[in-house]
Amino acid sequence: MGGFVVHPRFGWAGVGKVLGETGWHAMPEFLELPLVPGSGREIPPWVLAGPVLVRLEALIRRLKRGYQETEATLTKPRGSILWQRYVTESLSRGRWQQLPCRFWDLNTDPRLRQHLRWVLDKVHMDLLRVGARDPVAVSLAGLCLQLRQQLGNVLPLAPRPGELAQHLGGRGLADEAFRRGIEAMSWVVTERGLGGGRELDGLAWSLPLDQLWEGYVESVVRREAAVTGGEVKVGRLGETTFPIHWSDSLHRSLGHLVPDIVVRRGRRVQIVDAKYKAHLAELDAVGWKRFADETRDAHRADVHQVLAYAALFDADEVVASLVYPLRWETYQALKAQGRDVSTAELAHSGRMLRLELRGLPFGAQPLA
Repeated sequence: MGGFVVHPRFGWAGVGKVLGETGWHAMPEFLELPLVPGSGREIPPWVLAGPVLVRLEALIRRLKRGYQETEATLTKPRGSILWQRYVTESLSRGRWQQLPCRFWDLNTDPRLRQHLRWVLDKVHMDLLRVGARDPVAVSLAGLCLQLRQQLGNVLPLAPRPGELAQHLGGRGLADEAFRRGIEAMSWVVTERGLGGGRELDGLAWSLPLDQLWEGYVESVVRREAAVTGGEVKVGRLGETTFPIHWSDSLHRSLGHLVPDIVVRRGRRVQIVDAKYKAHLAELDAVGWKRFADETRDAHRADVHQVLAYAALFDADEVVASLVYPLRWETYQALKAQGRDVSTAELAHSGRMLRLELRGLPFGAQPLA
């Protein structure tokens, strides 16, 4: 067996830290490949815990609700206590605090909620094992507790083999959030890929860095918009899609335009396009004349693309921003000189258009 180490191109502290800062918008994609031998104890727990919790959060939000008579074993009385079961199942085993109850509840399948509680407990325990050494794990452990509270006062129940598939079987064509949530639960039950799990083999996964960079830029823009009162819409949620209507559908080359991020403040619109390229750093280092022809053409294409996006919006002032990643040291040097943002202004048809090239450090300052 062999391996090699790849250092981050732009010097970020770690993919887990960046994912935590982005709110897990970009997540690892688990591949239909054989398990990676020996990786189960080597990878950080957020590799699986982050995507699992995001999927479970979506599942809990989408659970169908309706009044139904429910039986559950609780730690506090609710509805009618089933005294016969209490004597035979709880009291006889010294579990005096476990109360079998029957009540009408506005919820979904109580057994599924118990399985969800068990999965959340399992993920929470795995995260706490490394919590002191991994701030991302601490953050995710807090999300575990929030999701447990949403489930209410239910006792955890470990799913038996094949039981999770039964949840899907009873729903016919289950919606995507439900299916993905059940799949995430199965990962935890089989202990594939959770750091600290008993299984030595881990899941194979990938994460395109351009998606990670776009998610990171979105998190920065959202923080800035919260301060200035801007309304943020993003392409990943289908909020910025502009269809292109062709006269001849057979010869259409593009179906729609989708800016990455759009921020509106009154009659001012900012279009942000995140580019995972080193163009800004290379421009600073060698200048436009020494730019490689291929890189120069790619940069021109970036500018033309964001200007095309700018033409879609009716506003008094439009800012078209291209945001590129920088190493922390490069960003600090450019910022000290006031060169982390370069602008050019174009006036046309009575409105102002400003083109902006901006550099951001990818993630917080790297750890020493």
